[in-house]
Amino acid sequence: QVQLVESGGGLVQAGGSLRLSCAVSGRTGSSYVMGWFRQAPGKEREFVARISWNGNIYADSVKGRFTISRDNAKNTVYLQMNSLKPEDTAIYYCNARQPGTDYWGQGTQVTVSS
Repeated sequence: QVQLVESGGGLVQAGGSLRLSCAVSGRTGSSYVMGWFRQAPGKEREFVARISWNGNIYADSVKGRFTISRDNAKNTVYLQMNSLKPEDTAIYYCNARQPGTDYWGQGTQVTVSS
């Protein structure tokens, strides 16, 4: 079992920045693919970014503006979000994935005003 707790969301003006954090606890010694997803009101949850052994992967909508990273010593995954747009408004979820298993945090709200 893995527990994920997101933090760092909030209200920001368009063009601003936020950094989301995902604290990972539990079976952290296991190998998981860590990523971020988001869900806007009335829309399905969508992929945002993922840490990959051969290079981080980003959705086209955030490429060049968001950066995913991890601090293994702190068991924390980050999502640095720059040049935020109103369309980035959503609940952001941290995800830990193994084949056949997905773990999710409770989400953190990001609201970008125009």
